[in-house]
Amino acid sequence: MPNRRAVLALAAGAIAWPLAGRAGPAQTIGGTAFGTTWQALLPAGADAGAVGPAIAAAFAEVDRQMSPWRADSEVSRLNAGAAGAHPISRDTAQVAAAALELAARSGGVFDPTVGPSVARWGFGPIRGSAACSPSDLAVEGGAVIKHNAGATLDLCGIAKGHALDRAMALLRAADLRDALFDLGGELATLGTRPDGGPWRVGVEDPRGGAEPVAVLALPPGLAVATSGVTTQGYRAGARLFSHIIDPRTDEPVTGALLSVSVVADTGTGADGWATALLAAGERDGPALAARMGIDALFVLADGAGLRTVPTHRIGRLMS
Repeated sequence: MPNRRAVLALAAGAIAWPLAGRAGPAQTIGGTAFGTTWQALLPAGADAGAVGPAIAAAFAEVDRQMSPWRADSEVSRLNAGAAGAHPISRDTAQVAAAALELAARSGGVFDPTVGPSVARWGFGPIRGSAACSPSDLAVEGGAVIKHNAGATLDLCGIAKGHALDRAMALLRAADLRDALFDLGGELATLGTRPDGGPWRVGVEDPRGGAEPVAVLALPPGLAVATSGVTTQGYRAGARLFSHIIDPRTDEPVTGALLSVSVVADTGTGADGWATALLAAGERDGPALAARMGIDALFVLADGAGLRTVPTHRIGRLMS
């Protein structure tokens, strides 16, 4: 049973990619991080300067802080520690607090303590008590409080979105006003394409088809993340085992729901909600997204074809 291919969970099980079309001349910078690749699409002539190395350094820092695959990361040391307060960096505290808040807002379908269940199904390295819940953790100032020694923290469902947000902040600081940034299938926008139009991204057919299921025209300052069941899953007999675990059953999600794409103001929000809504499933996911005002596109198997369910305002972005 294969582990996740990325250090941080690649939530983009069905990857959204840029549709360049006739966008005009552009330049790219890029590299590798978290077991995947990253790329920034910039206007030709933009002064990228030292922003590429700065982004690479930021991603390396996120890896050192939040990767459960590294025994020396902050998260791994926390998970191995006893009950009580564990000092952590400001960034890890921020992401941990966001994860716990999302757990509460989502009714528990996003669960940052689900790591031991993820490992039990062959997708992760975290060992601990599967009986723990988000109530066993708290963030106070610069520390995570473990109320239960067996509690563990898994930020894989949200940390790559945080890394995307850090990259976008570095682009803004370098005064790069127009850009499309792709971090392993999670994307964020600044400004417009070189031809003045909105950045357009396609949501991949989760069955592997050549044509996108939908095309989204993204206004400036938004992020999109996709979580799916196929890319990181495995089959045993007739069953597909997804890397996304439903905390309500402690089993991989099953059913007709194949992927969920979420558009949000931040990569952290898009990443976390895409994970949560896929875990919620085909029945509860769309209802949760509608209730919480989340711009999401659900892609479901429908016989030999596919069916899409848009929620909130995402229909306005589809073309």
